[in-house]
Amino acid sequence: MFRQVLGKTLGFVGYTIQYGCIAHCAFEYIGEFVVCSGPSMEPTIVNHDIVFNERMSRHLFKIEKGDIVIAKSPFDPHMNICKRVVGLEGDKVCTGAPSDLFKTHTYVPKGHVWLEGDNLTNSSDSRNYGPIPYALIRGRVCLKLSILLCCHVPGCHSNHDPGNGSGNLLSI
Repeated sequence: MFRQVLGKTLGFVGYTIQYGCIAHCAFEYIGEFVVCSGPSMEPTIVNHDIVFNERMSRHLFKIEKGDIVIAKSPFDPHMNICKRVVGLEGDKVCTGAPSDLFKTHTYVPKGHVWLEGDNLTNSSDSRNYGPIPYALIRGRVCLKLSILLCCHVPGCHSNHDPGNGSGNLLSI
C-alpha cells in the first residue's frame, strides 16, 4: 500500500514539474496576458485594459518604431511599463515636452530604444529617464481585449474607436 501511494505521489509530482516547465516556457518565449494600469497610453490603452504581450519579436529582434511594448521599469525591476517605441538605436529623437518652445534632440545609443506614452502630457517615459536598454523589453503588445470585455459587462460604456491610431495593435 505504501509503495502504491508513493508511486502515485511521485507520478503526480513528475507531471506537475513537466506542466510547470511547459507553462514557464510558454510565458517566457510565447507570451502572456497583461492587465495595464495608468493613463500614459490613453487613448490607445486605458486603465484595466487586458493586452497580449508576445515575446517572439523581442527574441528575434523584430521590435519596430510604432510598436507598443511591455518593458521592465528602469527604476523598479519589479514593475513593468507599457509604452510605444518612438526611436531605435541611431535614431534622432525629440527629448522635450510637446509644449516646449525650443525643441531639444538626442540620438538613441546602440542597444537602446526610446519609449514614450501616447498621452504625452501624462506619461513618465524616455523623456524623463532617457533611452532604455533593449534587454529591458519583455515583449510586443499585439492584442487588446478591452472592447470584447466591455461588451459583456453591464453598465460599462466604452467609447473606444478601433481605428484609434494604435498601430499594429489588434483590438477585439
